[in-house]
Amino acid sequence: MVLAAGAGNAGCGPVTDTMFTVFIVDDDARVINALSRLMRVHGYDAQSYTSPREFLANHDATVPGCAVLDVAMPGLNGLELQQALTAEGAQRPIIFITGKGDIPTSVRAMKAGALDFLTKPVSNEELLEAIARAEERDAESRQIHAGLAAIRAKMATLTPREREVLSHVVAGRLNKQIAYDLGTVEKTVKFHRGAMMRKLGVRTVADLVRLAQKAGIS
Repeated sequence: MVLAAGAGNAGCGPVTDTMFTVFIVDDDARVINALSRLMRVHGYDAQSYTSPREFLANHDATVPGCAVLDVAMPGLNGLELQQALTAEGAQRPIIFITGKGDIPTSVRAMKAGALDFLTKPVSNEELLEAIARAEERDAESRQIHAGLAAIRAKMATLTPREREVLSHVVAGRLNKQIAYDLGTVEKTVKFHRGAMMRKLGVRTVADLVRLAQKAGIS
């Protein structure tokens, strides 16, 4: 079995009100049953898959959660599954559990972004602590993603001329320089600049620059 005897009630439950899902992928039914019971006892939702390809076919990246993966599985191993998730753009925190761990494999997994690499037998406490860290990372990642989505939504409200003015302001150009570059008058630039900053909800150029940097505009 994966789990070793050990205390599992060390305050390692969910840190948010939203149900956090632990996606368990292992070709050993006994491991899946043990992990699923442990997760549900501690207030987590548990979804289990005996096949990595089945998991990928049903994976919904919008669901808050982490993946607990075995390394050695037939067809598609844990590291290959990790690569597939990355290729999809999924920011899912990953915890590896393996009975055949070695340093090169663990280093490869961690370099690819894995949160933890645990060797069987794993104590309840050790696994629950890893799950709690995964929940924190997932929440932080989703908060950042939501912030970027809000910025992009604001950017989408700008007219083509306002976006031009934005790029010039971020580049440090003065209104009269922008007017010259765009072939218009300074008064018109001021109008577009004011409208642009109101739509983006910023008051200063410094705030505008920071917002533009988050949106990938340099």
